[in-house]
Amino acid sequence: MIKKNVNLRQYNTFGINVFADSFFELNQLEEINYLKEILKNYDKKIILGGGSNLLFCNNFNGLVIKNNLSGIEIINRNEGKVIVSAAAGESWDNLVTFCVENNFYGIENLTAIPGTVGAAPVQNIGAYGVELKDVFYSLEGFSFSKNSFLTFNISTTEFGYRTSVFKKLKNDFLITKVNLQLSRNKKFNLEYKSLKDALSQYNIYEIDLKLINKIIREIRNSKLPDYTSLGNAGSFFKNPEIDEITFNKLFRDYPDISFFKVENKYKISAGWLIEKCGFKGKKDGNVGCYEKQALVIVNYGNATGNEILNFSNKIKNAVYEKFNINLEPEVNIIQ
Repeated sequence: MIKKNVNLRQYNTFGINVFADSFFELNQLEEINYLKEILKNYDKKIILGGGSNLLFCNNFNGLVIKNNLSGIEIINRNEGKVIVSAAAGESWDNLVTFCVENNFYGIENLTAIPGTVGAAPVQNIGAYGVELKDVFYSLEGFSFSKNSFLTFNISTTEFGYRTSVFKKLKNDFLITKVNLQLSRNKKFNLEYKSLKDALSQYNIYEIDLKLINKIIREIRNSKLPDYTSLGNAGSFFKNPEIDEITFNKLFRDYPDISFFKVENKYKISAGWLIEKCGFKGKKDGNVGCYEKQALVIVNYGNATGNEILNFSNKIKNAVYEKFNINLEPEVNIIQ
């Protein structure tokens, strides 16, 4: 059941050509008992979902655990709400499609996000004004250090902007199942500007889940490259948050700044910052910023992980030098 010297190129959306010393595919929940035993032989391990938020900089000298647990089911339904349960290895977009087809409202704005269900709460994925935490009910998983299954509800997840308690637990905790609470009553979130603009041509009575799903898929496809033809991990950096004093100074110098306010902070578009530094569409060997979205770093050929990391550091340094703002990677860098 353990494969040796496995090429991880097909398991990461950057398409980095690196190898795992050992590779295990978890297909059934019962196999965790076997996994516990074999882990005694390894000092390093990493849990892999869709590989859509990873940058491998070197070969991985340890055990890669590929989570393939699959299945979607409805576990509770009443007049107004429904709880949908999905296994961690299930495709996130498959789950969104399932909910759209069943008229369950809440995650349609998260259409076409690559990766697996189990990775979604780790990052607290978000798009078009919606985050996973908005519909999260609970999740189950296995703690290797505690040698037991644990359940987390919303009060214990520590969800934040692209973060959660599961990021802190890292590869000690293997998520097995995620439960979401969705609405059975018509309930949309259409406040995000590009989504609102795209839907403005439709009568309010024409708008339904399938239309929103279709529109968001079209918007994403128009802005973001398909990783199967151009390796990438989506947004490489988080949108930085700054205080009001820093924002006001920045706004005086750059009144066209792209931002939105979150409580007493201002979230600045990382893509806007990177574009202002001249990186949009810029190519450096096998690496570059996507021509339609500066926030996306792409692998134009056979780039190594270190080439991509070095290019990202050039971006970070340029943004800091020009704006005195420090960009943090959203991508998980494995060195």
